[in-house]
Amino acid sequence: YCAGCGAELFDADEKYDSGSGWPSFTAPVDADAVEEKVDVSHGMRRVEVLCAKCEGHLGHVFPDGPMPTGQRFCMNGVALDFKPEQD
Repeated sequence: YCAGCGAELFDADEKYDSGSGWPSFTAPVDADAVEEKVDVSHGMRRVEVLCAKCEGHLGHVFPDGPMPTGQRFCMNGVALDFKPEQD
């Protein structure tokens, strides 16, 4: 969930260990949950991931994740609020 506004962003089923030390996911819970924006800061080109509801910065997405999506949503842990699954 977004730490800023509480919007649901990612599902634990999509989380994996990318070896980067950052929480990583293969896809958002819904395509409309996040927005992507080209980020050319710090002398590199990356794709920034923002919360679609409050526009808070979440991290970046890279095309080196596992299949089936091939995406690595590399998120900043403090931008997320992890909640246990409800029964």
